[in-house]
Amino acid sequence: MSRWRVAGINFDHMHMGDLLREVFDHPDAEICGIYDKHPDRMKSAIGNFAISSDRVFTDLDACLEATKPDLAIICAATAEHADHVERVARHNVHVLVEKPFAASVAEADRMIAAMKAAGRSLAINWPLAWYPCHVTTKRLIDEGAIGEVIEVHYYDGNRGPLFHLADKVEVTPEEVEAAKPNSWWYKKASGGGSLLDYLGYGVTLGTWFLDGEKPIEVTSVVDETSGIEVDQHSITVCRYRRGLSKFETRWGTFSDPWTLQPQPKCGFVVVGTYGTISSYDYDPHVTMQTRERPEPARIPADTLPTGRRSPVEYVLDRIARGAPISGPLDPALCRIGQQIIDSAVLSAREKRSVALLP
Repeated sequence: MSRWRVAGINFDHMHMGDLLREVFDHPDAEICGIYDKHPDRMKSAIGNFAISSDRVFTDLDACLEATKPDLAIICAATAEHADHVERVARHNVHVLVEKPFAASVAEADRMIAAMKAAGRSLAINWPLAWYPCHVTTKRLIDEGAIGEVIEVHYYDGNRGPLFHLADKVEVTPEEVEAAKPNSWWYKKASGGGSLLDYLGYGVTLGTWFLDGEKPIEVTSVVDETSGIEVDQHSITVCRYRRGLSKFETRWGTFSDPWTLQPQPKCGFVVVGTYGTISSYDYDPHVTMQTRERPEPARIPADTLPTGRRSPVEYVLDRIARGAPISGPLDPALCRIGQQIIDSAVLSAREKRSVALLP
């Protein structure tokens, strides 16, 4: 018997396959059950991880009652996150939600309240939180290497959410176009669009770099493509007491950053009062310049320690030690990111700058 029993709940998001692989490879955890209303969406996971039929469910409550997991991984469409967390919380299970946090601050608050009432941990997984370069950037900021952070510049995205499956398996352009009409990613009501897909990464890690500071005002613009009801490109500018920061999301990059970095490069540039750090996704280093040493210098990315290398490992380690969820996975910090997202959505809709929504 493994120490930890983990259930995979809903396969709307292709990252479920990646997260279940983490459970499968964890020396002290097992996939005790998986659930989705649509059996076909679980076939790949069943084959990849040799999941027996008695651990496969099309009824959520039946899955949780029969398998009694310690941790549930939720990969539902964004608009369904709150409903899923509330249902899982009733079974007194710890929860890891695949990004983004929620469809709105109100729904994020429902998730936080449900887990607090259950006395269980809630963590929001942002895959960028596990990139050693970004973790190194935060360490350098905390050490005062670039002084007080006054700007965060973020650009990120990919060719589009339907171009890859779990484990980054490629999909042809023809298959992508055929899938768009029925995909939740391209439906407003389900929380689709590049802004809701990628802005959370930028503003959540940006808030982390800014040590929890909230912006005063948010301005956002999105593209409008005929025949597509969601955005594929957004630019959000946040005004803080210390200056401006920019967060840009893009479906339709020239290439996917995990195979070949597009231009602009995906990642962050952080500006401080004393220096700057560029931290690009997948790079094994960060580049820093300071007033004392203006020539850009490469600094090798830190090696992440056991318990901090991936979301499943991290959450199980925190549960084992009775420690709170912290950093970019902390719901309290993620809620600030959600405030910025809600404000950006309102700004883009009304085509004006808005004060940060509560």
